Parts: sequence; C-alpha cells; structure tokens
Amino acid sequence: MVTPFNRFFPLFLLTGAAALAAPELRIGILGTDSSHSVELSKLFNVPSNPDHVPGARIVAAWKGGSPDVEKSASRVEGFAAELRRTYGVRFYSSIEEMMPQVDAVLILSVDARPHLDEARRVFAFHKPVFIDKPMAADLGDAIAIFRLARRARIPCFSASGERFTPDIVRLKGADIGRQQGVFVYGPCPTEPHHPDFYWYGIHAVEKCYTLMGPGCLTVARTHTADTDVITGVWSGGRVGTVWGTRSADHGFDTIEFGSKAIMGAVPPLTYRPLAVQMVKFFRTGVAPVPPAETIEILAFMTAADESKRRGGAPVPLAEVLQASGGTDGI
Repeated sequence: MVTPFNRFFPLFLLTGAAALAAPELRIGILGTDSSHSVELSKLFNVPSNPDHVPGARIVAAWKGGSPDVEKSASRVEGFAAELRRTYGVRFYSSIEEMMPQVDAVLILSVDARPHLDEARRVFAFHKPVFIDKPMAADLGDAIAIFRLARRARIPCFSASGERFTPDIVRLKGADIGRQQGVFVYGPCPTEPHHPDFYWYGIHAVEKCYTLMGPGCLTVARTHTADTDVITGVWSGGRVGTVWGTRSADHGFDTIEFGSKAIMGAVPPLTYRPLAVQMVKFFRTGVAPVPPAETIEILAFMTAADESKRRGGAPVPLAEVLQASGGTDGI
C-alpha cells in the first residue's frame, strides 16, 4: 500500500547529487505553546544555521493552546508570531485545514492532555506523526494512541530529545562490562494537570531507559518537598535510579555502572539529534523508539506516582499496565 510517508523512502536511500535533488518534506506543527516549535524551525528552516538539518521544512502550523496551563496560555501567541514572522510558517484555523498541506506532523502541544484527540484527527489523513514528550498525560491515553496508529497502519513515535544526545549515544556504546545500573539526575518541576514526572522529569527517566532498556519490574519513590527519587529494579537485578530536583535547576547528569567500568555523560542541550531522527523516521516509517518502550517509560512514571500514594512502597509495573488496559494490540 502506498501512503504519503513511504513515497519518500527511496529518496532516503539516495546519496551524493541524487540526495540533493530529493524533495523536501513539508512538516506541520500542532501546538505553538512549546519552545520546541521555534527550536525545530531554526534547525529545519534556516540553511545558514551551522546546525541546519536538511531534507525537511516546517511550513504549516495550528496554534492549539490550553488556557488552564500557564506554560501554554502565556506562550502560544508569542511563539506563533515568531514562527510566522521569522520562519515563514503559515497558520491554519483547524487541524483538518492544515493536514492536506503537509507530508508529516509534529504534535508539540505542551499540554499532553489533548494529544489523544489531536493524534486521532491527524491519523485520519494517514501521515506519519511525532508526538513530543510527554506522549500523553495518562498512561491509558498513550496506549490508546498506539492502538489507533497500529490499526490504521500509521507510523508514530514519541521521545525526549535527551535520548539522542551524543554523550548518551557514546555511553550506550561503551564497554563497561556487565551493566549493573544507571543513575540519572535532572530537573523535575511539576504541573497540576499531569502526573508528577510526566511534565519535565520524563527527560531524566528517558535517559535512564535509553541505557537500561525495557524490563523494569518494580518502582519505589521517595518524595520530599524539593526532591523525588525513583528506584526501579530491572530483570537480572539491575537498578535504575532517577533523581529529580525542584528547588534549583542543576541540569542533567548520567552515570552508568558496569562490572568493568563506571562512566558518566553530561549531554549538551541540543535538539539537532532529535531533528535528524525525525527526518529519518518520516522518510522510512521506522520508529527509532518502539511503542512498547515508550509505554513502559510512562508506566514507570505512573508507578512512581502510585508508590508516592502508598508511602514509598514498591509498585509492580505489571500492575499499573493492567490497570490502564494492558498492551494488547500495540
């Protein structure tokens, strides 16, 4: 079956002069309330940018926005104006009006609650979709999105850009012997409409999962006013620890423990590796992060909230997955 995304697949295999002649992907944005809308436009739309990512251009957008989320309501119009003025992005009054004008979609709405509805409306046009973190504001919604995508045979993935930073890629490929665990710290401000770690702590959680992979069995959380610490026990006795801070922004750091070595990584803030992955995904339809892993990341954070409610007691991931409807049909 020929779909709008796989018509680009042969072009992705071209090199040299042939690659330069490949048609540019037209990308549409849902949600201009995220700084990512501007940061990605800088990468895709400005050839003179030293970090320019060729092969795609953001050409269209729908504002979206959530009046009850301060980080959305206070920024949606400003980012929209910058996209229009600086990057030549055309705006549409509805998702349905925008969709025929683009080849692929970035769902960037900073409020994750509308993501399920936004994805459902986009899937009707059979075009590949990237959904920014967090994929949803509820584990059940994320499972529902992947079920809809699979049923409609539409490529879809979600990820934090922290997963693809060069230092994390280097650490993932390092020879440390038998892996024993990972320690990650990062900012973890919360937002009342989202589970605690979903809002920003997901960056640190995803870095942990990039190195540990899926297979976490139980999660326990220690919570104080300024700090949250999640400890996950993986199959084989490996331990992943995520330390989230709220009183100060200390940036991110990662340490991986192995039987032969202990190694660290302090990735720089860069969106370019994620943008490169987006172009590859849109041209091939192959997601760089499997749906099952994304779902487990959200289950990990959901279990952490449940552990907090239980006073820090360990919570099995299988329990929260079952409570959210399971993963059949993903």
